[in-house]
Amino acid sequence: MTTSAEPPAATMSYDDMVRPDAVHRAVYTDPAVFVDEMTRVFARVWVFIAHESEIPEPHDYVTRDLAGRPVIITRTRTGEVRVLLNRCRHRGATVCREPAGKARRFTCPYHGWAYDNSGELTGVPWPDAYGEDFKKADYPLLGARVETRHGFIFATLNPDAPGLSEYLGAAEEKLDMWVSRFPESKVAVRHGRQRMLCRANWKLVLDNSIDGYHPAFSHRALLHVAARHGDGRDMGYFAEAPDDSPLYVQYLGNGHGFLDQRPAYSGAGSYFERQRPAPGREHVAERVRGEYPDEQATEYLDLSVGAQMNFTIFPNLLFVGNQIQVLEPKAVDETVLSWYATSSDGLPDPVTALRMRHQEDFPNFGEPDDLANFAECQRGLGIPEIEWVLMNRGFGAMDRVKVDGDIVTAPVTHEISPRGYFEFWRKLMSQEV
Repeated sequence: MTTSAEPPAATMSYDDMVRPDAVHRAVYTDPAVFVDEMTRVFARVWVFIAHESEIPEPHDYVTRDLAGRPVIITRTRTGEVRVLLNRCRHRGATVCREPAGKARRFTCPYHGWAYDNSGELTGVPWPDAYGEDFKKADYPLLGARVETRHGFIFATLNPDAPGLSEYLGAAEEKLDMWVSRFPESKVAVRHGRQRMLCRANWKLVLDNSIDGYHPAFSHRALLHVAARHGDGRDMGYFAEAPDDSPLYVQYLGNGHGFLDQRPAYSGAGSYFERQRPAPGREHVAERVRGEYPDEQATEYLDLSVGAQMNFTIFPNLLFVGNQIQVLEPKAVDETVLSWYATSSDGLPDPVTALRMRHQEDFPNFGEPDDLANFAECQRGLGIPEIEWVLMNRGFGAMDRVKVDGDIVTAPVTHEISPRGYFEFWRKLMSQEV
Protein backbone atom coordinates (compact mmCIF):
# COMPACT_ATOMS: atom_id res chain seq x y z
CA MET A 1 0.00 0.00 0.00
CA THR A 2 1.30 3.44 -0.90
CA THR A 3 0.53 6.41 1.34
CA SER A 4 0.98 10.09 0.65
CA ALA A 5 3.34 11.93 2.98
CA GLU A 6 1.10 15.01 2.87
CA PRO A 7 -2.60 15.06 1.92
CA PRO A 8 -3.49 17.52 -0.82
CA ALA A 9 -5.02 20.12 1.51
CA ALA A 10 -3.88 22.95 -0.77
CA THR A 11 -6.16 21.63 -3.52
CA MET A 12 -9.19 21.09 -1.25
CA SER A 13 -12.09 23.51 -1.21
CA TYR A 14 -13.46 24.72 2.10
CA ASP A 15 -16.60 22.72 1.34
CA ASP A 16 -14.43 19.59 1.18
CA MET A 17 -12.73 20.38 4.50
CA VAL A 18 -15.95 20.16 6.53
CA ARG A 19 -18.00 16.98 6.76
CA PRO A 20 -21.17 16.53 8.84
CA ASP A 21 -19.21 14.71 11.57
CA ALA A 22 -15.55 15.64 10.99
CA VAL A 23 -13.22 18.37 9.74
CA HIS A 24 -9.95 18.12 7.86
CA ARG A 25 -6.85 18.77 9.94
CA ALA A 26 -5.90 21.60 7.54
CA VAL A 27 -8.50 23.86 9.15
CA TYR A 28 -6.17 23.94 12.18
CA THR A 29 -2.74 23.65 10.56
CA ASP A 30 -2.68 25.40 7.17
CA PRO A 31 -1.30 28.97 7.35
CA ALA A 32 -3.22 29.85 4.16
CA VAL A 33 -6.49 28.92 5.88
CA PHE A 34 -5.60 31.21 8.78
CA VAL A 35 -4.93 34.13 6.43
CA ASP A 36 -8.29 33.59 4.74
CA GLU A 37 -10.02 33.45 8.13
CA MET A 38 -8.90 36.96 8.97
CA THR A 39 -10.74 38.24 5.88
CA ARG A 40 -13.61 35.80 5.45
CA VAL A 41 -14.50 35.29 9.13
CA PHE A 42 -13.10 37.95 11.44
CA ALA A 43 -13.53 40.85 9.00
CA ARG A 44 -17.02 39.76 7.89
CA VAL A 45 -18.93 39.05 11.11
CA TRP A 46 -19.50 40.97 14.34
CA VAL A 47 -16.49 40.56 16.64
CA PHE A 48 -16.35 41.47 20.33
CA ILE A 49 -13.73 44.18 20.76
CA ALA A 50 -14.08 45.75 24.26
CA HIS A 51 -16.55 46.64 27.00
CA GLU A 52 -17.89 50.15 27.53
CA SER A 53 -16.82 50.10 31.18
CA GLU A 54 -13.21 50.03 29.93
CA ILE A 55 -13.75 53.49 28.41
CA PRO A 56 -16.28 55.06 30.79
CA GLU A 57 -15.44 58.76 30.21
CA PRO A 58 -15.11 60.95 27.11
CA HIS A 59 -11.65 60.66 25.52
CA ASP A 60 -10.89 57.28 27.15
CA TYR A 61 -9.48 54.66 24.81
CA VAL A 62 -8.07 51.13 24.63
CA THR A 63 -6.21 49.49 21.75
CA ARG A 64 -6.94 45.99 20.47
CA ASP A 65 -6.87 43.96 17.25
CA LEU A 66 -9.80 43.40 14.91
CA ALA A 67 -9.33 40.72 12.26
CA GLY A 68 -5.59 41.10 12.64
CA ARG A 69 -5.77 44.89 12.21
CA PRO A 70 -4.68 47.16 15.09
CA VAL A 71 -7.60 49.36 16.19
CA ILE A 72 -8.37 52.08 18.72
CA ILE A 73 -11.62 51.85 20.68
CA THR A 74 -12.35 55.36 21.89
CA ARG A 75 -15.14 57.43 23.40
CA THR A 76 -15.52 60.83 21.76
CA ARG A 77 -16.31 64.09 23.54
CA THR A 78 -20.03 63.46 22.86
CA GLY A 79 -19.86 59.97 24.39
CA GLU A 80 -20.00 58.06 21.10
CA VAL A 81 -17.97 54.85 20.92
CA ARG A 82 -15.79 54.63 17.83
CA VAL A 83 -13.55 51.82 16.56
CA LEU A 84 -10.79 53.28 14.38
CA LEU A 85 -8.13 51.53 12.33
CA ASN A 86 -4.85 52.41 14.03
CA ARG A 87 -3.07 53.42 10.85
CA CYS A 88 -2.03 56.89 9.74
CA ARG A 89 -3.38 57.77 6.29
CA HIS A 90 0.01 59.19 5.30
CA ARG A 91 2.68 56.48 5.46
CA GLY A 92 0.96 53.77 7.48
CA ALA A 93 2.42 54.11 10.98
CA THR A 94 0.20 53.43 13.98
CA VAL A 95 -0.98 56.67 15.58
CA CYS A 96 -1.58 55.22 19.06
CA ARG A 97 0.97 52.95 20.71
CA GLU A 98 -0.33 52.60 24.27
CA PRO A 99 -2.71 49.85 25.46
CA ALA A 100 -5.06 52.33 27.17
CA GLY A 101 -5.32 55.96 28.21
CA LYS A 102 -7.14 59.24 27.66
CA ALA A 103 -6.62 61.39 24.56
CA ARG A 104 -8.57 64.07 22.73
CA ARG A 105 -6.44 63.47 19.65
CA PHE A 106 -3.93 61.03 18.21
CA THR A 107 -0.80 62.40 16.58
CA CYS A 108 1.28 60.17 14.37
CA PRO A 109 4.83 60.06 15.81
CA TYR A 110 6.31 59.65 12.33
CA HIS A 111 5.32 62.86 10.47
CA GLY A 112 2.97 64.58 12.88
CA TRP A 113 -0.40 64.09 11.20
CA ALA A 114 -3.02 64.66 13.93
CA TYR A 115 -6.52 63.20 14.26
CA ASP A 116 -9.25 63.90 16.78
CA ASN A 117 -10.66 60.89 18.60
CA SER A 118 -13.61 60.67 16.22
CA GLY A 119 -11.07 59.95 13.48
CA GLU A 120 -11.10 63.28 11.63
CA LEU A 121 -7.77 64.58 10.35
CA THR A 122 -7.30 67.92 12.10
CA GLY A 123 -3.72 68.89 11.40
CA VAL A 124 -0.91 68.31 8.92
CA PRO A 125 2.52 69.98 9.39
CA TRP A 126 3.38 72.49 6.66
CA PRO A 127 0.28 71.75 4.58
CA ASP A 128 1.13 74.13 1.71
CA ALA A 129 3.46 71.52 0.24
CA TYR A 130 0.48 69.27 -0.54
CA GLY A 131 -1.08 71.73 -2.98
CA GLU A 132 -4.50 73.31 -3.25
CA ASP A 133 -6.35 70.04 -3.95
CA PHE A 134 -5.38 68.49 -0.62
CA LYS A 135 -8.36 68.35 1.76
CA LYS A 136 -8.06 67.04 5.31
CA ALA A 137 -11.63 65.75 5.13
CA ASP A 138 -10.49 63.19 2.55
CA TYR A 139 -8.08 61.47 4.95
CA PRO A 140 -9.77 60.47 8.23
CA LEU A 141 -8.82 57.41 10.22
CA LEU A 142 -11.03 54.70 8.77
CA GLY A 143 -13.53 53.16 11.15
CA ALA A 144 -15.52 49.97 11.67
CA ARG A 145 -19.25 49.59 12.18
CA VAL A 146 -20.06 49.50 15.90
CA GLU A 147 -23.01 48.21 17.94
CA THR A 148 -23.27 47.45 21.65
CA ARG A 149 -25.32 45.15 23.87
CA HIS A 150 -25.25 45.55 27.66
CA GLY A 151 -21.98 47.46 27.29
CA PHE A 152 -20.33 44.77 25.14
CA ILE A 153 -18.86 46.50 22.10
CA PHE A 154 -18.98 44.61 18.80
CA ALA A 155 -17.42 45.78 15.56
CA THR A 156 -17.34 44.62 11.97
CA LEU A 157 -15.43 45.71 8.89
CA ASN A 158 -18.21 44.42 6.66
CA PRO A 159 -20.52 47.21 5.47
CA ASP A 160 -23.04 44.61 4.32
CA ALA A 161 -23.18 42.57 7.53
CA PRO A 162 -26.65 42.18 9.07
CA GLY A 163 -27.40 44.11 12.24
CA LEU A 164 -25.98 42.80 15.49
CA SER A 165 -29.32 41.48 16.79
CA GLU A 166 -29.83 39.44 13.65
CA TYR A 167 -26.31 38.08 13.90
CA LEU A 168 -26.62 37.18 17.58
CA GLY A 169 -29.95 35.49 17.07
CA ALA A 170 -30.71 33.13 19.96
CA ALA A 171 -27.41 34.07 21.62
CA GLU A 172 -28.82 37.50 22.43
CA GLU A 173 -31.32 35.92 24.83
CA LYS A 174 -28.45 34.03 26.52
CA LEU A 175 -26.53 37.29 26.90
CA ASP A 176 -29.61 38.96 28.39
CA MET A 177 -29.99 36.05 30.81
CA TRP A 178 -26.33 36.17 31.87
CA VAL A 179 -26.40 39.94 32.45
CA SER A 180 -29.75 39.82 34.28
CA ARG A 181 -28.03 38.19 37.27
CA PHE A 182 -26.26 41.47 38.04
CA PRO A 183 -27.96 44.25 40.02
CA GLU A 184 -29.87 46.43 37.54
CA SER A 185 -28.43 44.17 34.80
CA LYS A 186 -25.24 46.22 34.79
CA VAL A 187 -21.83 44.58 34.49
CA ALA A 188 -18.36 46.13 34.63
CA VAL A 189 -15.13 44.89 33.04
CA ARG A 190 -12.47 47.02 34.65
CA HIS A 191 -10.15 44.76 36.61
CA GLY A 192 -7.48 44.29 33.96
CA ARG A 193 -6.95 41.04 32.17
CA GLN A 194 -4.99 37.85 32.59
CA ARG A 195 -3.35 36.97 29.28
CA MET A 196 -2.24 33.46 28.38
CA LEU A 197 -0.34 32.30 25.31
CA CYS A 198 -1.92 29.26 23.72
CA ARG A 199 0.34 27.33 21.35
CA ALA A 200 -2.56 26.21 19.21
CA ASN A 201 -5.10 27.28 16.65
CA TRP A 202 -7.94 29.48 17.93
CA LYS A 203 -10.62 26.99 16.88
CA LEU A 204 -9.25 24.34 19.25
CA VAL A 205 -10.18 26.73 22.08
CA LEU A 206 -13.62 27.30 20.61
CA ASP A 207 -14.15 23.53 20.20
CA ASN A 208 -13.49 23.09 23.90
CA SER A 209 -15.65 25.93 25.21
CA ILE A 210 -18.98 24.09 24.85
CA ASP A 211 -17.61 20.62 25.56
CA GLY A 212 -19.07 18.71 28.50
CA TYR A 213 -17.11 15.59 27.57
CA HIS A 214 -13.61 16.63 28.69
CA PRO A 215 -13.91 17.93 32.31
CA ALA A 216 -13.95 14.48 33.96
CA PHE A 217 -10.63 13.67 32.27
CA SER A 218 -8.83 16.94 31.52
CA HIS A 219 -9.65 18.49 34.91
CA ARG A 220 -9.36 15.35 37.02
CA ALA A 221 -6.80 16.90 39.41
CA LEU A 222 -9.03 19.95 39.99
CA LEU A 223 -12.02 17.72 40.69
CA HIS A 224 -10.00 15.57 43.11
CA VAL A 225 -8.87 18.65 45.04
CA ALA A 226 -12.45 19.89 45.27
CA ALA A 227 -13.66 16.46 46.41
CA ARG A 228 -11.43 16.68 49.48
CA HIS A 229 -13.80 19.36 50.74
CA GLY A 230 -16.91 17.25 50.33
CA ASP A 231 -19.08 15.67 47.66
CA GLY A 232 -21.10 17.59 45.12
CA ARG A 233 -18.61 20.38 44.46
CA ASP A 234 -18.71 22.52 41.32
CA MET A 235 -18.00 20.52 38.12
CA GLY A 236 -18.03 17.17 39.96
CA TYR A 237 -21.22 16.27 38.10
CA PHE A 238 -19.24 16.00 34.85
CA ALA A 239 -17.66 12.81 36.24
CA GLU A 240 -21.01 11.19 37.15
CA ALA A 241 -22.66 9.91 33.94
CA PRO A 242 -23.24 13.46 32.65
CA ASP A 243 -25.41 12.38 29.71
CA ASP A 244 -27.89 10.90 32.18
CA SER A 245 -28.10 14.22 34.02
CA PRO A 246 -30.27 17.23 33.14
CA LEU A 247 -27.21 19.14 31.88
CA TYR A 248 -27.38 20.06 28.21
CA VAL A 249 -25.63 21.81 25.34
CA GLN A 250 -27.17 23.89 22.56
CA TYR A 251 -26.11 25.08 19.16
CA LEU A 252 -27.71 28.49 18.69
CA GLY A 253 -27.00 29.21 15.03
CA ASN A 254 -24.45 31.57 13.40
CA GLY A 255 -21.62 29.74 15.19
CA HIS A 256 -22.84 30.44 18.75
CA GLY A 257 -23.11 27.76 21.47
CA PHE A 258 -24.38 27.28 25.02
CA LEU A 259 -23.70 24.80 27.87
CA ASP A 260 -26.02 24.88 30.89
CA GLN A 261 -24.80 23.56 34.24
CA ARG A 262 -27.59 25.17 36.25
CA PRO A 263 -29.81 22.05 36.27
CA ALA A 264 -27.18 20.40 38.51
CA TYR A 265 -27.99 22.92 41.25
CA SER A 266 -30.93 22.88 43.63
CA GLY A 267 -31.72 26.58 43.74
CA ALA A 268 -30.78 29.61 45.85
CA GLY A 269 -27.78 29.02 48.06
CA SER A 270 -26.56 25.88 46.30
CA TYR A 271 -24.33 27.84 43.92
CA PHE A 272 -22.25 29.27 46.76
CA GLU A 273 -22.28 26.10 48.86
CA ARG A 274 -20.95 23.95 46.01
CA GLN A 275 -18.18 26.33 44.95
CA ARG A 276 -14.59 25.25 45.55
CA PRO A 277 -12.71 26.95 48.43
CA ALA A 278 -11.36 30.49 48.00
CA PRO A 279 -9.24 32.73 50.25
CA GLY A 280 -11.44 34.58 52.76
CA ARG A 281 -14.59 32.70 51.77
CA GLU A 282 -15.79 31.80 55.26
CA HIS A 283 -15.03 35.26 56.68
CA VAL A 284 -16.91 37.06 53.90
CA ALA A 285 -19.87 34.69 54.14
CA GLU A 286 -20.15 35.27 57.88
CA ARG A 287 -19.95 39.04 57.41
CA VAL A 288 -22.55 39.14 54.62
CA ARG A 289 -24.97 36.94 56.54
CA GLY A 290 -24.55 39.18 59.56
CA GLU A 291 -25.23 42.41 57.66
CA TYR A 292 -28.10 41.45 55.34
CA PRO A 293 -31.42 39.57 55.59
CA ASP A 294 -31.16 35.87 54.85
CA GLU A 295 -32.64 35.99 51.36
CA GLN A 296 -30.51 38.93 50.24
CA ALA A 297 -27.37 37.47 51.80
CA THR A 298 -27.95 34.21 49.92
CA GLU A 299 -28.42 36.09 46.65
CA TYR A 300 -25.23 38.09 47.17
CA LEU A 301 -23.16 35.00 47.99
CA ASP A 302 -24.52 33.16 44.95
CA LEU A 303 -23.47 36.15 42.82
CA SER A 304 -19.91 35.79 44.10
CA VAL A 305 -19.53 32.48 42.23
CA GLY A 306 -19.93 31.49 38.60
CA ALA A 307 -23.16 31.74 36.64
CA GLN A 308 -22.90 28.02 35.71
CA MET A 309 -23.53 29.04 32.13
CA ASN A 310 -20.90 28.71 29.45
CA PHE A 311 -21.64 30.18 26.07
CA THR A 312 -19.85 31.49 23.03
CA ILE A 313 -20.52 34.32 20.64
CA PHE A 314 -18.71 33.33 17.47
CA PRO A 315 -15.92 33.83 16.71
CA ASN A 316 -14.06 35.20 19.74
CA LEU A 317 -16.15 35.81 22.86
CA LEU A 318 -16.53 33.13 25.54
CA PHE A 319 -18.51 33.41 28.79
CA VAL A 320 -17.12 31.11 31.50
CA GLY A 321 -18.97 31.45 34.79
CA ASN A 322 -18.64 35.11 35.80
CA GLN A 323 -15.71 35.76 33.50
CA ILE A 324 -15.35 36.55 29.85
CA GLN A 325 -12.57 35.10 27.75
CA VAL A 326 -11.52 36.68 24.47
CA LEU A 327 -9.65 34.85 21.72
CA GLU A 328 -6.98 36.79 19.82
CA PRO A 329 -5.67 34.67 16.93
CA LYS A 330 -2.05 35.56 16.17
CA ALA A 331 -0.97 32.76 13.83
CA VAL A 332 -2.27 29.40 12.65
CA ASP A 333 -0.73 27.81 15.75
CA GLU A 334 -0.76 30.70 18.23
CA THR A 335 -3.64 32.33 20.10
CA VAL A 336 -3.67 34.80 22.98
CA LEU A 337 -6.39 34.11 25.55
CA SER A 338 -7.45 37.11 27.62
CA TRP A 339 -9.47 36.46 30.77
CA TYR A 340 -11.47 39.41 32.14
CA ALA A 341 -13.03 39.39 35.59
CA THR A 342 -16.44 41.07 35.90
CA SER A 343 -18.12 42.96 38.71
CA SER A 344 -21.10 45.20 39.38
CA ASP A 345 -21.46 48.50 41.22
CA GLY A 346 -24.61 47.13 42.83
CA LEU A 347 -22.74 44.52 44.90
CA PRO A 348 -21.32 45.19 48.39
CA ASP A 349 -17.53 45.53 48.48
CA PRO A 350 -16.94 42.25 50.41
CA VAL A 351 -18.97 40.35 47.82
CA THR A 352 -17.00 41.94 44.99
CA ALA A 353 -13.74 41.03 46.72
CA LEU A 354 -14.84 37.41 47.12
CA ARG A 355 -16.04 37.41 43.53
CA MET A 356 -12.52 38.34 42.44
CA ARG A 357 -11.09 35.44 44.45
CA HIS A 358 -13.54 32.98 42.92
CA GLN A 359 -12.68 34.27 39.45
CA GLU A 360 -9.03 33.44 40.07
CA ASP A 361 -9.95 29.78 40.47
CA PHE A 362 -10.45 28.28 37.02
CA PRO A 363 -7.96 30.36 35.00
CA ASN A 364 -5.21 29.25 37.37
CA PHE A 365 -6.26 25.69 38.24
CA GLY A 366 -8.32 24.56 35.25
CA GLU A 367 -7.16 26.47 32.20
CA PRO A 368 -3.56 25.11 32.38
CA ASP A 369 -5.06 21.65 31.73
CA ASP A 370 -6.82 22.98 28.65
CA LEU A 371 -3.76 24.83 27.37
CA ALA A 372 -1.72 21.64 27.57
CA ASN A 373 -4.35 19.74 25.62
CA PHE A 374 -4.67 22.46 22.98
CA ALA A 375 -0.90 22.46 22.41
CA GLU A 376 -0.78 18.67 22.21
CA CYS A 377 -3.73 18.63 19.80
CA GLN A 378 -1.87 21.09 17.59
CA ARG A 379 1.20 18.86 17.75
CA GLY A 380 -0.80 15.74 16.93
CA LEU A 381 -2.59 17.43 14.06
CA GLY A 382 0.81 17.93 12.45
CA ILE A 383 0.78 14.22 11.53
CA PRO A 384 -0.23 14.24 7.83
CA GLU A 385 -1.17 10.57 7.55
CA ILE A 386 -4.30 11.07 9.69
CA GLU A 387 -6.37 13.65 7.89
CA TRP A 388 -9.69 13.89 9.73
CA VAL A 389 -10.65 15.25 13.15
CA LEU A 390 -13.75 13.53 14.51
CA MET A 391 -16.68 15.49 15.94
CA ASN A 392 -19.08 12.58 15.87
CA ARG A 393 -20.10 12.17 19.52
CA GLY A 394 -23.90 12.11 19.49
CA PHE A 395 -23.99 12.06 15.69
CA GLY A 396 -25.51 8.58 15.76
CA ALA A 397 -27.83 9.29 18.67
CA MET A 398 -30.15 11.85 17.18
CA ASP A 399 -33.10 10.45 19.16
CA ARG A 400 -31.81 12.51 22.11
CA VAL A 401 -31.52 15.70 20.07
CA LYS A 402 -34.23 18.35 19.99
CA VAL A 403 -34.45 20.86 17.13
CA ASP A 404 -36.43 24.07 17.61
CA GLY A 405 -35.82 26.43 14.70
CA ASP A 406 -32.15 27.40 14.76
CA ILE A 407 -31.62 25.94 18.26
CA VAL A 408 -30.39 22.36 18.60
CA THR A 409 -30.36 20.87 22.12
CA ALA A 410 -28.57 17.66 23.14
CA PRO A 411 -27.02 15.89 26.16
CA VAL A 412 -24.05 17.72 27.60
CA THR A 413 -21.27 15.57 26.07
CA HIS A 414 -22.63 15.68 22.52
CA GLU A 415 -20.55 17.57 19.95
CA ILE A 416 -23.38 19.49 18.31
CA SER A 417 -21.77 22.88 18.97
CA PRO A 418 -18.51 22.32 17.05
CA ARG A 419 -20.42 20.56 14.27
CA GLY A 420 -22.74 23.54 14.04
CA TYR A 421 -20.15 26.27 14.14
CA PHE A 422 -17.95 24.50 11.57
CA GLU A 423 -20.87 24.43 9.17
CA PHE A 424 -21.23 28.19 9.67
CA TRP A 425 -17.44 28.55 9.27
CA ARG A 426 -17.63 26.58 6.01
CA LYS A 427 -20.27 28.94 4.63
CA LEU A 428 -18.23 31.99 5.59
CA MET A 429 -15.03 30.60 4.13
CA SER A 430 -16.87 29.57 0.96
CA GLN A 431 -18.44 33.05 0.90
CA GLU A 432 -21.98 31.72 0.94
CA VAL A 433 -23.05 34.29 3.57
